[in-house]
Amino acid sequence: MDYKSLYKSLYLIRKVEEEIVRIYPTDKIKSPVHLSIGQEAVSVGVCEALKHDDAVFGTYRGHALYLAKGGDLKRMIAELYGKVTGCARGKGGSMHLIDVENGVMGMSAVVATTIPEAVGYAYAMKTRGINAVVASFFGDGAVDEGTFHESINFAKLKELPVLFICENNLYAIHSPPEDRHHLTDLCGRASSYGVPASKIEDNDVLEIYKQVNEAVEQMRSGDAGPFFFECMTYRWKAHVGPDDDIEIGYRSAEEVQAWMDDDQVERMAEMLTKEDRAEIEKSVDQDITEAFEFAEQSEFPDPYELYQAVFQ
Repeated sequence: MDYKSLYKSLYLIRKVEEEIVRIYPTDKIKSPVHLSIGQEAVSVGVCEALKHDDAVFGTYRGHALYLAKGGDLKRMIAELYGKVTGCARGKGGSMHLIDVENGVMGMSAVVATTIPEAVGYAYAMKTRGINAVVASFFGDGAVDEGTFHESINFAKLKELPVLFICENNLYAIHSPPEDRHHLTDLCGRASSYGVPASKIEDNDVLEIYKQVNEAVEQMRSGDAGPFFFECMTYRWKAHVGPDDDIEIGYRSAEEVQAWMDDDQVERMAEMLTKEDRAEIEKSVDQDITEAFEFAEQSEFPDPYELYQAVFQ
């Protein structure tokens, strides 16, 4: 297990999002943002177990996933700025990041919609004899959608190499599980389709990597089909935007602080030497500075872009 690689990815995501928080009030960022601060460990732990040719499908809270899978940082920030150099040429914004060359197959603002896309992609890969793994990321609210059940059933029926990664941050927007489910056992739902399921507590990046890596090795060897992981995590910021939302009343300051006290970024930092940590942070900080400069200096799309990449 490469602690330096894990820390670099965690630190990159955290610092990028902190810079987004700083910049957002200026209105230079042209789309709503759903921040991953606090949830970085899930994407990092999973993607550390994947290869370049593996694919991931995400949600509108996708900054962490995009960066953990190796998405181009400059093109991501330019996309947030609405610039033509963005990963979706300035037309997708924060909620629709994509970098096919690095296996980031797309994200969607609509809950659960990328789950069947991931399953379909995995089916295509298996049909073509390509030994690749597909990871589908979604929130706990997506498990309520019918398409989740249809997709996980089909994935098991065809024994597809799909990782179903549920980022359970305890709230579907502002609603806790007990307000939405008679039974809150999400792993039980996956298991009912015959899919091996595991609940990983405490936002533990090392345990996430360990369990996902074991599943990926089984899938690559052809010994297993899909797996379901419920990764307990927590967002520090509001559902949408750079602010805190404790004043709304659906969660307490004490609850937020308890998760902040178990920060996985700091945990991994403490596992490195001071020299290694300083080297990583200096390099990442420079990359972030250059990415935001790139976005600032890039042009907005020309009007003709409205007619590109659309069906007529």
